[in-house]
Amino acid sequence: MRIARRALAAALLPAPVLAQAAPRVVVVGGGFGGATAARSLHRAGIATTLVEANATYTACPFSNAVIAGLRPMAAQRFGYDALRAEGIAVVHQRAVGVESRRVTLADGTALPFDRLLLSPGIEIRYDALPGYDQAAAEVMPHAWQAGAQTELLAAQLRAMPDGGTVVMVVPPNPYRCPPGPYERASLIAHFLKTQKPRSKLLVLDAKDVFSKQRLFEAAWASLYPGILEYVPLAMGGRVTEVDARSRTVTTDFGTQDGAVLNVIPPQRAGAIAQAAGVADRSGWCPVDPASFESRQVPGMHVIGDAIIAGAMPKSAFAANAQARVAAAAMVALLAGRAVQAPKLLNTCYSLVAPEYGISVAGVYQPANGLLTDVPNAGGTSPLDAPAGVRAAEARYAEDWFATITADVFG
Repeated sequence: MRIARRALAAALLPAPVLAQAAPRVVVVGGGFGGATAARSLHRAGIATTLVEANATYTACPFSNAVIAGLRPMAAQRFGYDALRAEGIAVVHQRAVGVESRRVTLADGTALPFDRLLLSPGIEIRYDALPGYDQAAAEVMPHAWQAGAQTELLAAQLRAMPDGGTVVMVVPPNPYRCPPGPYERASLIAHFLKTQKPRSKLLVLDAKDVFSKQRLFEAAWASLYPGILEYVPLAMGGRVTEVDARSRTVTTDFGTQDGAVLNVIPPQRAGAIAQAAGVADRSGWCPVDPASFESRQVPGMHVIGDAIIAGAMPKSAFAANAQARVAAAAMVALLAGRAVQAPKLLNTCYSLVAPEYGISVAGVYQPANGLLTDVPNAGGTSPLDAPAGVRAAEARYAEDWFATITADVFG
C-alpha cells in the first residue's frame, strides 16, 4: 500500500520536478526587489541563495529627508538577519560574473543555479557628463545611491554659509525614481527656508516635463517663492559639462557656480547586469513583461531599477511588486507550468515639506512586449487638495516606508 501511494504521489508531480527534485535559484542584489524575491522563492520551496555585497542595506526612499536634516541616517539602514532566520542563504560578496549557469563572486566562489534573478539597481555613468567622475562626485555629490553620498550632501548643506547658492543638476530620462529630484529640490528648499533663509536653490533640468509636475510646481509657488528657481531644458537647463575644481556647471547658455552642487548624472543598470549580458546598448535590461525573464539571456530574470519596464517607473514599490511576479513566474517555469499575465501596482509618494505629501499611482499590465498603463486606473493627488489632505499623504508616505521595510527586511 505504501509503495502504491508513493507511486501515485510521484505520478502527480510535474515532470521537471521529478527530473530535478531541488531546483536552485540565485538572487543577486538585496534591495527592495532582490530581498523580496528571495523570500518569495524560499517560501515557495525553492532552494535560494541571496547574494548582496553589503551586510547593511541603505534605503534610497526617504533619503531626501536625511539630506534636509529631517530624518537620521540610521533610520535608512536595514540588515538581513530576518532572512537568515527564515532559512535563506545570504552571502555578502560582490557578484562579478555569470557564465555556464554559475554566478562568480569576488572571492572566486562559483554558485550554480537553474534560474538566476538579478536585482542589481543602478550604477552611475561616469562617462556620460564631461567632467563628472568619481573624484568629482566627492566635491559635487550625486547622492543617488544612499549612504556616504547622502551624508556628504547633507554635511555640505549644513556647512554652507547663509546666502549661498545650491545648484542641482537633473539628468534626462531614464533614471532611478523619476519624482526623486523634485522631492529633493523641495526638501532642500525647505531646509534653506528654515535654516538659511538668505540662500537660494537653482534646479537645472535636462527636460521640460517630469513626474507630478503640476503638483510640484504649485507647491513651489506656494511654499518656496524666491528660494527655488527651476530652469527646464527649454530655458537652458541642460548641463553639458561640470568642473569640480572651479565648482561650476556649464549649460548651453552659460556657466553657474554654487556653494553646494548636487549633480545627478545619467545612470544605467548595475555592473553585474552588464557582466551577465542582460543589458542592451541603452545600458538597461529588456525583459519579458509577464515573467521578467531577460530578452538577452534565457534563464535569467531581471527586476527593479535596472529594467526597461515601459510605463512602470523605477521605484522601490515597483521593484517590490516585480519581485513577487518574477518569483511566481520562476516557480511556474521550474515546474513546467505556464506563466500567468500579471497586473502590477506602483505608488510613489513625495514629500514637498514635512507635512506636505503628494503621490502618483498606476496599474500596469503586459501589452506589446512592455508594461503599459491599465486605462482609467491610478492617478495623482488632487491639485487643489486642502492642507489636511497634504498632511495625511505625508503620513501615508511614512506608513508605506515602515510597512515595506518591515515586509522586506523585518
